[in-house]
Amino acid sequence: MRRRAGALAALLLPTLSAAHAAGLSAASLRAERLLEQGLNPHPVKLRIPPARPLSAVAQLGRKLFYDTALSASGRMSCASCHSPAHAYGPPGASSVMLGGPRLRTPGVRAVPSLRYLYRQPPFTIGPDLQNGTDVPVPLARQVRLAAGRRRVRKSAGRPLAAAANLVPQGGLFWDGRANTLEQQVNGPLYNPAEMDGGTPAQVAAKLRRGPYAADFRRLFGLNVFDNPRLTVAEAMFAIGRFELEDASFHPFSSKFDAWLEGRVRFTPAELRGYELFNDPRKGNCAACHLDQPGPLGEPPLLTDFQYEALGVPRNPAIAANRNPHYYDLGLCGPYRANLRAQKQYCGMFLTPSLRNVATRHVFFHNGMFHSLQQVLEWYVNRDRHPGRFYPRNAAGRVVKFNDLPPQYRGNVDTVDAPFNRRPGDPPALTRAEIRDVIAFLGTLTDGYRPALR
Repeated sequence: MRRRAGALAALLLPTLSAAHAAGLSAASLRAERLLEQGLNPHPVKLRIPPARPLSAVAQLGRKLFYDTALSASGRMSCASCHSPAHAYGPPGASSVMLGGPRLRTPGVRAVPSLRYLYRQPPFTIGPDLQNGTDVPVPLARQVRLAAGRRRVRKSAGRPLAAAANLVPQGGLFWDGRANTLEQQVNGPLYNPAEMDGGTPAQVAAKLRRGPYAADFRRLFGLNVFDNPRLTVAEAMFAIGRFELEDASFHPFSSKFDAWLEGRVRFTPAELRGYELFNDPRKGNCAACHLDQPGPLGEPPLLTDFQYEALGVPRNPAIAANRNPHYYDLGLCGPYRANLRAQKQYCGMFLTPSLRNVATRHVFFHNGMFHSLQQVLEWYVNRDRHPGRFYPRNAAGRVVKFNDLPPQYRGNVDTVDAPFNRRPGDPPALTRAEIRDVIAFLGTLTDGYRPALR
């Protein structure tokens, strides 16, 4: 345990000046002793959004969030796919949800969680392309600035170094095509495979007939129903306010949060998993899923908000995939249109938060895997034993990254650990270590209640 605790202490110790160098040994020993007890040697006070009564607009948004009447079927609401009982993620284990006018139309992507989106930045390419001004840089220029820039390798040992990469980041949905929660609500509302609301006029008519019509007039004016687009825009704004204001969308009530504040102990398995999560030579998970608090005590969201092409296997359970010419290219479409010409981004999808990941039964954009065990086995063995995950062609050769057309498979990450392995290499994580990482991921589940002593 001493070697592992020492490595983790090095990750947690703050940067020391030369004047403090003499005390390093004593600080390291103290950190090791605390870690051996499962305690955080450097607790912080997390800056968690306060729980306050909802505004009148957010209260209206809550009613709309649960209203099935806005869907074509009359049986689907926002909460149908984003279940509060499942961390505002999908309620079942199906790769995609069913929607449409009869709830029989399958979607093409797995449903992400709506939790912890309140700090999601808008979509950009690069960390800071404003050049010291407040003038937005057009997306096309962001792409040009990013072209040809050398990419910093992602490492859990130096996770913030990769923030300098001029890469796609931020935005909502798997492809970042929405920048606000109001825009995000519009997607499922009109998608024919989801709520299938029809036109703004049809949705506005339902809102006008709804039990909350008086709320609309009181909050947005007596003429709010005169313009259908304005009516729907106000409804989307209200739902967005509900998601921003209601504490259940960002509770920060996991064991991990309590551990960061020094209030609980990790079990030996959880502590080992946390170290493996942060070890750049092992899981390297923290390279993309940043797990350190912000400079002002902001709780970590367990994502760097960036986009990656991971080469997840094609999911035969998705009906659209029965067409051999259909591909979900993420940033290049089919839903996002303004980056279709940027072939270097084809196959890239948003890195999600890992908070509440242990409550999920559907993983990655196409819902290919259904347990954390499957996910980590794939991470570790994608390049060591590709035949376990990908089909073979007529010549018997394994077709890696088969959910992308051949011309885009070069976009897949084969550099950052653990994706830098080759057949015959030792695994980045053993089966026992995978169990430990899963134990740590379980500490990210909200609703933790310390055992009574």
